[in-house]
Amino acid sequence: MNSAPSISSAPPPPPPAPADAPAAGRAVRPGDRIFRGLTRGSGIALLVIMAAIAAFLTVRSVIAISGDHANFLTYLDWSATGTEPKFGIAVLAFGTVVSSVIAMVIAVPVAVGIALFISHYAPRRLASPLGYVIDLLAAVPSIIYGLWGALFLVPHLTGLYGWLDDHLGWTGVFAYGDGAARSLFTVGILLAIMILPIVTSVSREVFLQAPKMHEEAALALGATRWEVIRMSVLPFGRSGVISASMLGLGRALGETMAVATVLSPSFLINTSLLDPGGGTFAQNIASKFSEADEFGQDALIASGLVLFVITLLVNGAARLIIARRKEYSGANA
Repeated sequence: MNSAPSISSAPPPPPPAPADAPAAGRAVRPGDRIFRGLTRGSGIALLVIMAAIAAFLTVRSVIAISGDHANFLTYLDWSATGTEPKFGIAVLAFGTVVSSVIAMVIAVPVAVGIALFISHYAPRRLASPLGYVIDLLAAVPSIIYGLWGALFLVPHLTGLYGWLDDHLGWTGVFAYGDGAARSLFTVGILLAIMILPIVTSVSREVFLQAPKMHEEAALALGATRWEVIRMSVLPFGRSGVISASMLGLGRALGETMAVATVLSPSFLINTSLLDPGGGTFAQNIASKFSEADEFGQDALIASGLVLFVITLLVNGAARLIIARRKEYSGANA
């Protein structure tokens, strides 16, 4: 009786070679080695520069904080000269955060609306020029925004301040007396205009990447244009809008010349956003650095270190949000 022939098991396939490994028998070109070395060197150089900046700020900040005769975090004045220097960042932190939050509250909804209009509503002959104009706003120098804000925006906000005082003055947050509108609220409006191009451009590109099949499927089911945007485009672009907003927040936190031109600086924390006064980290450094002595410069550098840390945290949070979606992080590229 003949036995059935045995079937030998096939050997397992070899593991796939890494994507960046050269093919068998093919030499790596010199240009590839040079390009790989340049890109690796650029990344290392960036880390070295950031570490050098952080080390410089830390060393100078330790010198200043050790000589401060007041609480650096809670003191409400800035007097870094004399035999007993006293300075604190409470007013600067309050002004920086408040003005940036005002800018975000104003800019983000407007930027998202403009981005949706350009990507899904405007005809092509209008969408392209409008997109170019929005992008050009990002190229306007900060000092130009500051001059426009000081000479045009401040005089024309008096009526708005009066209206807010009449209708919302009872809250205390929008109480307004007399004087020029050189307050944190004005700074927030100006910063909103300045970060509008950043948030709009990034949000527009994210909305344009929304899967067309999802939009067409929603339209086939009878959805209106707004329902398509609400169910398909906005959920897809939520992470991108958040990251774009945080990039704009980083710009608002570090703005210098425009804020210094518009704001009437004083080391006071006002309960009303419409009262003149206040200050920000960048504005205080720009206005006091030239006239400060060596210790005073160290004190300003200490405040700059705080702003540096805040900016890094904001941008790091933006990168984490982007990394959550592979479509934005480049993982599928």
